Amino acid sequence: MEKVAVASSNVACVGYDEDTHTLEVEFNNGSVYQYSDVPIHVFDELVNAGSVGSYLHHNIKNIYGCTRV
Repeated sequence: MEKVAVASSNVACVGYDEDTHTLEVEFNNGSVYQYSDVPIHVFDELVNAGSVGSYLHHNIKNIYGCTRV
């Protein structure tokens, strides 16, 4: 999975697997989480959000299944 660096005080980079619809989020503290069944448009919106952390909190966390890697 290729990752993209994002401008965020909390998130280092994000990646997306189109085959499995898996979103991966790596935080600045080194922790990595994978969210399942995420549509590609949600990934695109996350990458382009004015606040990546806020978008993640309001549109991804507690909405999609999550596993810490």
